Amino acid sequence: MMKFKGLQVLVLVVCLLTTLSVIPASADDLLKTDFQEESFAKTIDFFDYARALALLHGLPQVPNYWHANVYMTYVNKMGLKMLYAGLRNISLADQAYLTIPMQTLLLHYKTENNSRDALVASSFLMLMGFNDTVNSIYPDSPDRNDTLWASFSFGVNLNQIFPNASFPAFNSKSEVYPLTSSEDGLTWKWGMKYTNLTALWITINLKDENKTDISRPWGLATYDELTFNYTLTIDANNHKATITQDHVIGRMRDLWVFYGWFIIPLYARYNSTGTYSYGKKLSNETIYDFLDKHDVKMSIVNFQTSIMLEHDTYSVSANGENVTDNEVFVSNSSVSTYADDGEKIFDASFGVKENYNLFNYTEDLTESTSHTYDAVTRTTEISGYARNRELFKFHRRFAQYLPLILVHMYPKLYERAKDNITNMTRANYLFLISYPNYSGYRIEHDPLYTVYFAPTVATTATGTNFGALITLAIIGAVAIAVVAIVVSRKKGPKQQPQPQQPPEPPSSPPLN
Repeated sequence: MMKFKGLQVLVLVVCLLTTLSVIPASADDLLKTDFQEESFAKTIDFFDYARALALLHGLPQVPNYWHANVYMTYVNKMGLKMLYAGLRNISLADQAYLTIPMQTLLLHYKTENNSRDALVASSFLMLMGFNDTVNSIYPDSPDRNDTLWASFSFGVNLNQIFPNASFPAFNSKSEVYPLTSSEDGLTWKWGMKYTNLTALWITINLKDENKTDISRPWGLATYDELTFNYTLTIDANNHKATITQDHVIGRMRDLWVFYGWFIIPLYARYNSTGTYSYGKKLSNETIYDFLDKHDVKMSIVNFQTSIMLEHDTYSVSANGENVTDNEVFVSNSSVSTYADDGEKIFDASFGVKENYNLFNYTEDLTESTSHTYDAVTRTTEISGYARNRELFKFHRRFAQYLPLILVHMYPKLYERAKDNITNMTRANYLFLISYPNYSGYRIEHDPLYTVYFAPTVATTATGTNFGALITLAIIGAVAIAVVAIVVSRKKGPKQQPQPQQPPEPPSSPPLN
């Protein structure tokens, strides 16, 4: 049985790898002198950069066939250093590239009271679909008793795997929005857009006694887009800087649900016109009907951590509750991060923007009108996610070398950072933003959060010097949060629907 299961996995993996895009070697070099500039924007092969530094700085040698094309932007203004890294595609096998959306921000600044160096790292981990069960602990928020699906995006030509089926040809791509600045150098804009993404839906297990089986995905989905737009605005007069994030989870166009395996999976395909299997129409039930009927919801998983040179840090809610590896709802409040001697170094304010917009494609094919719903946010236990090492394999390989950026960005913090800022088990907190009303439609969201810091030297365009408190307000729009975002609800909880057992589509696929 194990040999047969292994054969199934091998066949699927080989089929996938033969369909991945071949990306020509074309990237900029990332240089030490770049970090002395006021700004830069480059697409680099990050593993090429890491190869030159890894052994010298205590990390394993990077294999020669690893490549990661990363869009990086950097702004160095008024004592704030902001580095953004958006993964365009990654390869851990020769010439086989995966399009996996990964987004990370690093913020380096001086603390308000004692002007000590602090580094905050924030990363988007993944999209996660979920279905509340009769044993759900937190209705409308994914928990270990729910049916959970990790959704990882990459581009494949599914026609080569299933020649008699109507799968989309490979055309997943990423676009970068260039870094631009205003004439006075106080406003900066950049971003990325992933289009036509194919995502495996893998049933994930967060319980201690079980691990996630990644060998048999529950299904495959295609999304119109995932878009990340950022604007950094420095307001010298009010001692404030803002980062606005405009994010979109595009409409799900197709869903293939696997209901059995015989070498390759047996499936039912859902789209906007009905249900199909191997080219034959089974019913008029659309993808949106299926997801709505079975109450499949969407969420995102985010990672937040911070380090200081000579101190540890900890994070608590506005009520003083520990949020590290803990399940705490955050409603109209904040999560504050402190040095171990009590100095506040980071303050994330949530609940200002508690609603998200859902664009019902069935009602409006132009997606120009929307319905407004409440988002649900809480911090979560870390161990269940951290145990799923194979699930996050690509994330771990990439993140392991990300601290090498600090060798040139701010070398004093490297030793503290290399074992902390990308290690999920050492996060200040993981948090989940969930969207209970979903049905596969386009989501837009605009939470608001705040970080506090004091620069060593900050000068306006007219030469005014100020070292006072600067507020970095980070405003997110839509569904993929990359910085410390927690959305909470001002309103009371809506009346919860009766929880369901994992659904079953017509004559077919179970949800777990």
